[in-house]
Amino acid sequence: MTAKLPPPAPANPLAVPRAPLLPPTTRSRAALGLASAAAERRFALQVCAACAAVQYPPREVCLACLGHHLPWRDVPREGRVLATTTIRISADPYFRTRTPWRIGTVRLACGPVVVAHLHGDVAPGASVRMTLRLDKSGQGVMLAMPAEDSANMQDDPQLREMTCDPRGRRVLVTDGRSAAGQAIAAALQAAGAREVFLGVAEPWRPLPGRDRLAGSAVDLDCTDEDSVRRCAASLGGRVEILVNTALHVRPGGISAGTSMATARAEMECAYFGPLRLARHFGPALRARAADGTHPACAWVGLASVYGLAANPAFGGFSAAQAAALSLLQSLRAELRPIRVLRVLTGPVDDEWHQANPPPKVSPAALAAAVVGALRDGLEQVAVGDVAQDFLARFRDNPDTLARELAG
Repeated sequence: MTAKLPPPAPANPLAVPRAPLLPPTTRSRAALGLASAAAERRFALQVCAACAAVQYPPREVCLACLGHHLPWRDVPREGRVLATTTIRISADPYFRTRTPWRIGTVRLACGPVVVAHLHGDVAPGASVRMTLRLDKSGQGVMLAMPAEDSANMQDDPQLREMTCDPRGRRVLVTDGRSAAGQAIAAALQAAGAREVFLGVAEPWRPLPGRDRLAGSAVDLDCTDEDSVRRCAASLGGRVEILVNTALHVRPGGISAGTSMATARAEMECAYFGPLRLARHFGPALRARAADGTHPACAWVGLASVYGLAANPAFGGFSAAQAAALSLLQSLRAELRPIRVLRVLTGPVDDEWHQANPPPKVSPAALAAAVVGALRDGLEQVAVGDVAQDFLARFRDNPDTLARELAG
């Protein structure tokens, strides 16, 4: 059974920190489909459209009939371990500092035999649940989990290398004035976060219920360069997860209904604010990505699905959100091995979406989705029925979705 992970020990200022190395990154273009599935908690493999043969490893043509159409489909997760081994010496710099490391072969219920990382509670010959996980380089890998949950299962060292569990970590939530930010801070604290810092812009302004807020309030205004710089100087070396909850939502189109001041405020919040955070907090996060038992591990950005395809009723907001999504994509490459999680939402249950009919995303649902995505080590999660439907239609045909919204 997996032993319970002890609380993080006090840092030794004289110790040389472990370098934030990456596991091997080379993959074929076909194999990137594993990462796309792992980023959203799916277990998907290539399935031949002609003969229905499940393919592994990913390839360009079907192994059974040489067909070229191999779409990715969700397949059964069940499997049985055939053989196991423990790697104790490795020539790879990343794995050399993380041995012993268990791997094994698993026969999937859908047919193929795969080489997989093994959770510490998996025994030889046991039935397992297969999962696709993102490793520190952002590539999809197989991880065999026990068929039944067990105590302290999340504390397995190999599993922790592929997740961002907030338990025992310090978290900064950037906007403590929003209902979503307050709910996320409370959910992180309930999930066992070691400490939660809640950014409050203009602390001299009244903040109803401040004495009941989860976490410690800190002076942080993402639209103010000096405020971000001062906060990073104070907290940058202690934050292990950064959650940017700032959203500036205003209805209005592009040519009419939106003032230039509103448009600038939307860009300040959606693009320039995260840019400031990335410049001041990003280097420290990445430098501590292999530091101790609870290293820095995640950057979370809230964004609207309207950034994928613009909603003309929120034209300026949609444009700003498109910039925010592009920034998160660049951060994903620059901050590795830090996991950059994109949280896509539909209409949030707040004062700026009063005219929108249900369903809307409640702050509590948003908070639960963020904590769940961190525990699973995801790179993207769509929260709420609207966001999930929007994302599915976008993947099916982006042009059709854009025309539907324009109409």
